[in-house]
Amino acid sequence: MDARSVILERISSSLGRTGRLNAEGYVPITAPAPEVPHAYRTASDLSTERLIEIFADRLADYNAGVARVSAAELPATVARLLDEADDIVIPADLDRAWVGEFAGRVLTDSREEPQPVDVLNAVGAVVTGSTTAIADTGTICLSGPHCGRRVITLVPDHHVCVVRAADIVEIVPQAVARLQEAGLSTAPQTWASGPSATVDIEFERVAGVHGPRRLDVVIVVDEDEPEAHAGTQAAAQADPRDSA
Repeated sequence: MDARSVILERISSSLGRTGRLNAEGYVPITAPAPEVPHAYRTASDLSTERLIEIFADRLADYNAGVARVSAAELPATVARLLDEADDIVIPADLDRAWVGEFAGRVLTDSREEPQPVDVLNAVGAVVTGSTTAIADTGTICLSGPHCGRRVITLVPDHHVCVVRAADIVEIVPQAVARLQEAGLSTAPQTWASGPSATVDIEFERVAGVHGPRRLDVVIVVDEDEPEAHAGTQAAAQADPRDSA
C-alpha cells in the first residue's frame, strides 16, 4: 500500500468509514458519529440596558469608539465620526439617511456592482449596519442586509458600524440562533471584536493588519427603551482618540 492510500485509509477510519467504495463512489459510514452534547446556556434574562452596558464596556476595553444615540441623533453622530474622511463607501442597501449629514463623497458597493479593491483601500471609511452583537465578548456580527460584502469592512482603515440596541444579545449561542433565524447560517460572515490588532514576531502590537485599525460602534436605542444613566452615557460616548 502506497503512502497516499495509507493517508486516505486513516482519514476514512477517523470519520467512521470502513470498507469499499459504494455505487456513489465513496466509503459509507459504518458507525454513527458520537452525539455532540449541547448542555451550554442558550438564553439570557439580562435587560437591554444591562446588555448595552456590558457591550459598551467590552468595546471600550478593545479600544473601539462607542456612542449611544437615538435614531434622530444617528446622522449627526455618523457625520462627526467621519470628520476626517473625504469619501466613504457604504453597502448599496444601507439607509442613506444614516450618512445624510456627511459632507463628502459617498460610494456604494454591492455584489452586482463592486468597488475595486484599490478604491476601497483609498476611501476614508466604511459605514455599515450589523446583524447582531454579543455583549459578553464585545463582538459585532456582519452578514446579510446593510452589512455589505466582507471586503468592504476589511480593507478600509476606519469602520463605523451601526448596532440596534434590540439586536444585542448576551452570549454567542444567542447570536448563532439569530443568524440561523435570518437564514444566514451558511452565508459569508464577519465577526469582529474591536479594531484589527495583531502581534508581530517581536511581540509588538500592530493595528490594521487584518482589518480596520479604527472601529466606531454606534448603538441606536429605540425611543421606548430606557435611557442610560448619566455615568453610563458618558462612558458609552467615550472616544479612544481622547486617550491616545
